[in-house]
Amino acid sequence: MMRHTTSADGTPIAYRLRDAAGPRMAMLHPLALDGSVWDRVCDALGGRAATLAVDLRGHGASGKPPGPYRAEDMADDLAAAMADAGWADALVIGCSMGGCVAQAFALRHPARTRALLLMATTAWYGEGAPEAWAGRATKALNEGFTALAPFQAARWFTEGFVASHPKVLAEMRAVFERNNPPAYAASCSMMGAFDLRDRLGGIVAPTTVLVGEDDPATPPAMARLLQAGIPGARLRVVASAKHLLPVEKPAVVAEEAMQARAGSVAKIVGGRE
Repeated sequence: MMRHTTSADGTPIAYRLRDAAGPRMAMLHPLALDGSVWDRVCDALGGRAATLAVDLRGHGASGKPPGPYRAEDMADDLAAAMADAGWADALVIGCSMGGCVAQAFALRHPARTRALLLMATTAWYGEGAPEAWAGRATKALNEGFTALAPFQAARWFTEGFVASHPKVLAEMRAVFERNNPPAYAASCSMMGAFDLRDRLGGIVAPTTVLVGEDDPATPPAMARLLQAGIPGARLRVVASAKHLLPVEKPAVVAEEAMQARAGSVAKIVGGRE
């Protein structure tokens, strides 16, 4: 069910809600996609959890205000959706850009973060990040998203997955190519400036880090640095996978989500919170 609310700064926010009696899981999508990227994970959960998948600002059916954008603004987009759904807290799951937003959410809204599942993401994209992300934004503005689609597809999925799931690739490309160029550029600028390395120690939620072994965008080395910076974080490297884990490995993501949520409950019970 698609629902609509308004973020703290007045931006319209759309989100998909699948209600269930199980644990609550809030999901944050990668750059230039939308909440539909989680559909296969939700299907794999098979009604074992309630899920809320946001279209972050600049994406999907949500508002596309002029930039600049900040990860903290997108974290507030999730907070608004959770409040609208009546959720006090949740396991927060983020992939790629969504993983960056999930980190910001855990720092900005710690009481609402029951646990974290961070996948195909990083706390910092490196020294050349501002220039690299600016280059992608410029290409989209000047040449359109069709020109960027082959680059994205090569990073999203392994060759074997593309060969066996051509319709899935076409579906993801269609979502990508529907993007709003100025909103995409604002999001790219946000990613180029993103750096939470010195704040990772402040994340108190139980955290799992997930990465594809063949991910060229946020490789396992970035995931290991993320794990090292977050107290008590657990790392899993997923075999035969690239960047878009919710689509290429939905069953793995679903099981890791259930395990992460169960671990958060065990910690609370054990710590008498």
